[in-house]
Amino acid sequence: MSILERVKAKSVDIMSVYRNLQETHLNRARASLRQALSWYGYLRKSGQLSSNPELVGLMKPELEALNATLNKLDSNVIRIAVFGLVSRGKSAVLNALLGDKILQTGPLNGVTQWPRSVRWQPSDKVLVELIDTPGLDEIEGESRADMAREVVHQADLILFVVSGDITRTEYQALLQLRRSQKPLILVFNKIDLYPDTDQGAIYQNLQQLGAGHPEAKPLLPDEIVMVAAEPAAMEVRVEWPDGRVTYEWETPPPQVDELKEIILNILNREGRSLLALNALIQARDAEAAIAQKTIDLREKEAEEIIWQFTKYKALAVMLNPIAFLDILGGTVADLALIRALARLYGLPMTSYEAGKILKTILFSSGGLLLGELGSSFILGLGKTTAAIASGDNPSNITAFAGSAIAQAGIAGYGAYSVGKAAQVYLEKGCTWGQLGASSVIQEILSQVDHNTILYRLRQELGIKY
Repeated sequence: MSILERVKAKSVDIMSVYRNLQETHLNRARASLRQALSWYGYLRKSGQLSSNPELVGLMKPELEALNATLNKLDSNVIRIAVFGLVSRGKSAVLNALLGDKILQTGPLNGVTQWPRSVRWQPSDKVLVELIDTPGLDEIEGESRADMAREVVHQADLILFVVSGDITRTEYQALLQLRRSQKPLILVFNKIDLYPDTDQGAIYQNLQQLGAGHPEAKPLLPDEIVMVAAEPAAMEVRVEWPDGRVTYEWETPPPQVDELKEIILNILNREGRSLLALNALIQARDAEAAIAQKTIDLREKEAEEIIWQFTKYKALAVMLNPIAFLDILGGTVADLALIRALARLYGLPMTSYEAGKILKTILFSSGGLLLGELGSSFILGLGKTTAAIASGDNPSNITAFAGSAIAQAGIAGYGAYSVGKAAQVYLEKGCTWGQLGASSVIQEILSQVDHNTILYRLRQELGIKY
């Protein structure tokens, strides 16, 4: 086999690995969304939601979003949204990719009045939805800017178009888009207006965007593309056979081949992984919103449950004379409290999961609750000793009562702290678990190759493996 054949075979093997990995990511994302929808469907069928129609109404937008996200996964269409300030040539860039002037362009600001999408099939195996958006800085266009920001939520890949020195507004918009947890390509348009000697300096300046800022890092080479989507007309000298010389204006063809090649490489290498990741981010946000709405609506009931368990635990520990049973009974009470809160919020919870939450709470409290537990055990031993000796010396009853009251206070404090911490965990941790959205997000990002744009996203998120 020749060297060229070996290189081709190796390339085929690499692409096969990427395809298999993407398919795995897509299937994991589907399974995660179906699990979430099936759980909320179970709550509805079991009657746990029927007793609170207000909560059902509040959850409706998020459940519809979960269904829409699952449908988007099944359609296998990748959404690429273009953003930028007015007059940067956003629509022209998309027209150049499409190879046809489908989207309206013009010299006036604000030609694009609302987000508009068109289908693009750059190859037989890839189907893309290109989304054009209004300028992020339009005068009296705040509602249109809001619509543009909403598109970020739906996009799998973002193109941010600039066409000159980066303004403060553009820089802030770029940082905001990079915080959206979406892969981003910076497109410098209208490069035909700059001499060749300036283009290298422009490229270097763009690479350093974000350098020195705690929320961003310098852009990588494949995250910056120089294009001329709608080159300015040029005057051309024409010499005719009869000796006449005339001058005509000609418009050069768009220079977007590099951008198209980078997009295709990204889509072939990790397109379905991008699709899966974005779906999971949307699912995570929807589930977190459901949990927050549930917690807000049932705040009073939750507080009553926490105080009820606090009183019961304090009373049981105070009256029990055996130190070991104090600890055991207190732990059982804490587990029961966590499960009672989970039932109130309509969130899935087993005894094993409740035990994991309690362990997390104890060790994440900076040792405070563990210290309280140790103090309670020491007081419990003193209380036990006083109880045993109370028959020989009545004054030991006073020692028993003092230890019991102190231990009850510690136990009550611990129960209340566990209850409040469990509230936070149930709100933030609803997307964790074997197929939880957050768990699958980390799983996908832990498997990405160093040469992918998803690896850069992992760095942006600060996730380390």
